[in-house]
Amino acid sequence: MWTLAALLLLVPSSGHAVALEKPTLSLHPPWTTIFKGERVTLQCDGHHPLVVELRPISTLWYLGHLLLPSHGRSIEVQTPGVYRCQTRGAPVSDPVHLSVSNDWLILQVPYAPVFEGEPLVLRCRGWYDKAVHKLHYYRDGRAVRYFGSGANYSVPQARAGDSGRYQCSGTMRLPVESAPMFSAPVAVTVRELFAAPVLRAERAGPGGAVLRCETRLHPRRRAVPLQFAFYKHSRAVRRFDWAAEYRVPEAEADELEAHWCEAATASRSVRKRSAWPQLPGRGEWPPLAPLCTRPAGPKAAPLAPGNQPLSSRKALPSTSAPSVISAPNATSAGPRAPAGRAPGAAPAACAPQAPLEPAAGALKPEVDLLLREIRLLKGLLSQVVLEMRGPQAAPEPGTARETAAPWAESPETSAAGS
Repeated sequence: MWTLAALLLLVPSSGHAVALEKPTLSLHPPWTTIFKGERVTLQCDGHHPLVVELRPISTLWYLGHLLLPSHGRSIEVQTPGVYRCQTRGAPVSDPVHLSVSNDWLILQVPYAPVFEGEPLVLRCRGWYDKAVHKLHYYRDGRAVRYFGSGANYSVPQARAGDSGRYQCSGTMRLPVESAPMFSAPVAVTVRELFAAPVLRAERAGPGGAVLRCETRLHPRRRAVPLQFAFYKHSRAVRRFDWAAEYRVPEAEADELEAHWCEAATASRSVRKRSAWPQLPGRGEWPPLAPLCTRPAGPKAAPLAPGNQPLSSRKALPSTSAPSVISAPNATSAGPRAPAGRAPGAAPAACAPQAPLEPAAGALKPEVDLLLREIRLLKGLLSQVVLEMRGPQAAPEPGTARETAAPWAESPETSAAGS
């Protein structure tokens, strides 16, 4: 009764079932293919909750959909098939596939999945451990390794490119040396440890930004620690560290597109770099530069502080004053500040865009200006021609030669314009 009371005190007071992780099923020796007549051991490891029972907690074993009579933590098997186990209160474990062969030569691969950066070991085994000579290993039909005598094919740090269908061949003395024999092909998949990182930018106060290097580990390798490094072009701005964030200095906040990051395991056995950063949209994040910029393409004219539309073209000269550019002997007065803003003043903030439709009567002033410029040019050309004709074109003595202002309309140009 005292033992039962102690167990009752250890049960959660909330009365809710405790969610447990699925148990881990392991195979010993760790090969998925065996010879006919051999036996292997399966072991089920998992969390066992405390329950109000005096008898030991049992383990359930499954071969396919068949429930096996054994209830221990481990069992010995020699039948091919898919095995699973389950402990009380926990879900069913991941499967283990066991194959049984009657060939002279078998290729043994690990029962557990192999991830990037982990060692990959394949074993070419002769019938009941007979020695194998002139051993070849193949991947997808191509020879990848040769040994004079039996040896394992190993890759210290596997990569996704090591996946494929493997096969081995060799000779054995039975009692004389046999012809080359081939094993059955076996599919091997190297799983991705973590996805390629994605670099995202976030606003961090006025003029600053924070870059975050985001990735995800495989569910079976959630405990693997990762480190992160950040780069600008080809220069490392922060070397590998445990933090997945990097604060960009304010002076470099307008060059976020030049940054990228890299994620790696602590041993650097697996390293993956990101693409260029994913910047928020214009509506989600105001531009970092003090000036307002808009994407290229058709756009409406912005509004000045006085809510008057401004043309994207050069400002038109007034029709009541001469043009400084076309007037002779005119001296440049230097660049002019746009209307509505004093020289040296800060640029006005971008105001809401006006509709793309032109204002009423906006086209007529431009046509009038073009006609005036044509008339002016024609008058200047006529004056040049008169000067080039010489004395015969000079006016009679006593008559004053009139020099029309370059912007005044001559009778010839008036007639031509009409």
